[in-house]
Amino acid sequence: MQSSIPLLSLAIWVPIVFGFLILALGEDRHAGVVRGLSLVGAIAGFLISLALLINFVPDLATMQAVENAPWIATFKINYHLGIDGISIWFVILTAFITVIVVIAGWEVIQDRVAQYMAAFLILSGLMIGVFCALDGVLFYVFFEATLIPMYIIIGVWGGPNRVYAAFKFFLYTLLGSLLTLVAILYLYNKSGSFEILDWHKLPIPLDAQILIFFAFLFAFAVKVPMWPVHTWLPDAHVEAPTGGSIVLAAIMLKLGAYGFLRLSLPIVPDASHYLANFMITLSLIAVVYIGLVALVQKDMKKLVAYSSIAHMGFVTLGFFMFNPLAVEGAIVQMISHGFVSGAMFACIGVLYDRMHSRQIADYGGVVNTMPKFAALFMLFAMANSGLPATSGFVGEFMVILGAVQFNFWIGMLAATTLILGAAYSLWMYKRVMFGDIANDHVRELTDINAREFTMLALLALTVLFMGLYPKPFTDVMQASVTNLLAHVAMPKI
Repeated sequence: MQSSIPLLSLAIWVPIVFGFLILALGEDRHAGVVRGLSLVGAIAGFLISLALLINFVPDLATMQAVENAPWIATFKINYHLGIDGISIWFVILTAFITVIVVIAGWEVIQDRVAQYMAAFLILSGLMIGVFCALDGVLFYVFFEATLIPMYIIIGVWGGPNRVYAAFKFFLYTLLGSLLTLVAILYLYNKSGSFEILDWHKLPIPLDAQILIFFAFLFAFAVKVPMWPVHTWLPDAHVEAPTGGSIVLAAIMLKLGAYGFLRLSLPIVPDASHYLANFMITLSLIAVVYIGLVALVQKDMKKLVAYSSIAHMGFVTLGFFMFNPLAVEGAIVQMISHGFVSGAMFACIGVLYDRMHSRQIADYGGVVNTMPKFAALFMLFAMANSGLPATSGFVGEFMVILGAVQFNFWIGMLAATTLILGAAYSLWMYKRVMFGDIANDHVRELTDINAREFTMLALLALTVLFMGLYPKPFTDVMQASVTNLLAHVAMPKI
């Protein structure tokens, strides 16, 4: 479906143009103007993404809002964009989280404000580019380009070990992606085209499929991150500023999972079926083992970072059971995790701004001085553990249902995450919020102001809305998921 207004290009480039505009104004004495412009840019990006949703036809499984223009004609590389029921929610999620991040850094960031805001706006545009790209090279360019702003965000505004964390993040994710480039060149050589949709139809022998699958796996598994290549994430989260953590958890981890849906499963379906048990095993280790690792963390950010890895284990588990319920559940879980983990990091950021500590032991009795904040934090901790009527429950429940249909024992192991999730989320909540005030600094805390309340209330509404009424989310993706699974079921050897 062609639209007269290039909405996808606008969704990608409006935040990026605003980002560069802010860089041009970039002096701290214009900090107020910079903040205002950043908010306008983020809201504009969000409104464009809503326009995409309004024009979207849920019953079509084909690509919509398509834009196709030659980019590097010699090699048949095109600027080819399009969205379907799988990618549209991620575009909206990215634009929404960008608004939250701008609000989160409003007062907290005092030096290099313009560079900070610009980095997030440019990052927002690049991530939307990943979700819309239908050309292999374009996908790769956007996928890699997201590293640069994030590297700068962690390396400049991060904690004391920020340089180490930024380097680790960069090297891990770059190493993984280089193999993807080799796979992309192989597919181009075979098909004579960089079109991802052409690759979906390309017959490939099984041994080549397995190699391509592993080439993609390295890039996407590091990005998700899957166990055992997950170690960069806790380090990056601990050092990143609050906004960086929100974006990292809410969207950047989804790029890897999205890569599986757009590239791995449809391009190499036989290898995906062949290696499904291997992927399910890795996912279950992430769900169970990382859940146990989260239980023993002393640092709040580290705990939520490990919980992110466990929740994303759920996502990859859902993908490789090839069952409509599990795959839809996994996509719902990705969107929900975007809201919930973003909100958890925003809450930890609120506490950190006041106390400059992330250690659980330094808190206790916060509910006495910050009751409004404690109520909102409670909702997010519950959503993180998968309480019914919150968004965290819907995706997990669907994946567990799909897993039980697939294999009862896998379903059983997957369900342990609900227990572990409740254990680490509520244990952290109890130790931070309840009990007697042992630390004098806690006694001096002030409750959340209007800006912080707005940010957390927006996230709370999304978590509740998605938990109580998930139908709009599942209806939009249904046709695309059914189409994807029908495609993956067809052998290509």
